[in-house]
Amino acid sequence: MRIFPRLVLGFSFLGLVACGAQKTEETTSKQSEQQQLRIAVVANGTSGSLDFIGVPQLISQDQIFLKALKQNHIELKWEPVTTAAVATLVNESFLNNKIDFAFYGNLPAVVLNATGVKTQIVVPGGIGNNVYLIVPENSPIKSIEELKGKKIALHRGRPWEINFGQLIQSKGLSLKDFQIVNLNPQAGAAALSAKSVDAFFTLSDALTLQDRHLGKIIWSSQSLPADWKMRAELWGSKSYIEQHPDTTQLLADATVRAMDWIAHHQDEFQQSQTKFGQPLSVIQHESQNTASTWQQDWSPDYQVDFLKQHYSKVIDHAVKNQLIQTLIKADELLNPKFTRQAIQNLQANLASNKQGN
Repeated sequence: MRIFPRLVLGFSFLGLVACGAQKTEETTSKQSEQQQLRIAVVANGTSGSLDFIGVPQLISQDQIFLKALKQNHIELKWEPVTTAAVATLVNESFLNNKIDFAFYGNLPAVVLNATGVKTQIVVPGGIGNNVYLIVPENSPIKSIEELKGKKIALHRGRPWEINFGQLIQSKGLSLKDFQIVNLNPQAGAAALSAKSVDAFFTLSDALTLQDRHLGKIIWSSQSLPADWKMRAELWGSKSYIEQHPDTTQLLADATVRAMDWIAHHQDEFQQSQTKFGQPLSVIQHESQNTASTWQQDWSPDYQVDFLKQHYSKVIDHAVKNQLIQTLIKADELLNPKFTRQAIQNLQANLASNKQGN
């Protein structure tokens, strides 16, 4: 809810000339606009209450962040979106100017920027999530090559489509070599269980399917470097970032603090995520990357060269598969200064606390 001046204040200015009143209204409107920070976040009601998944949950409890917002008269508004429609809901909200920031994936963000609505990566999302190719448990198929001409469930336009494209391209294949069935993860899991598709390309829900003996994973990104993971970042409206750099910095600081806490509290964090429906064994299995450590996975380091290369690939994929009509530049999606300052602020605070002890 926006904060407006009390009506009684309006009556005290009735003697002002019309132009003066108009100027006051414009100033008040701008102040009201500055008093909101609207963040879209993936939420889940499985636990009986509305909880945010991952980093946003920690940010919502960060007293340093909340106190700073209160001192600056900024109202924090969380805009929850469901896991089934994150990309669509976030992009619509950015398009309609209903949010200022969002934690979500790479491909939808590229699609949004191609429409002319400009957003930038404020804080990168660490190493990202693993992706999996799973087939029915009794299937004889052992590789992506053997699936040529067969049905594969894939949620088109979602971040993991990039990883699927990367996998098939590495084998000299293209989307045209398969019968792609556009299904969201829930429908994809059901289709695999019913054996109405030959394979399903998805996220950690593949681990749950395998544990339930409904499928077997024949490929995953767990042993591969960061560029093979599904990326999601903290994206911000470029206009908001430019108009409110101090507020943007507060959010970047809180995000980096949350990632640092997770990096040093693996067991506690993983246990906290079980309330969203996944068993601890699946959460632990998902994090077993062999090419990096847990702390490296949660590093907020803004690697410009890596991100530029990665998002250039995302843009190329979107153009080749006609997901976007307007070519955009990867450089325009990057804005590393807030993360770099947040890391400096964190290091200074840690050093100060260490001296105090």
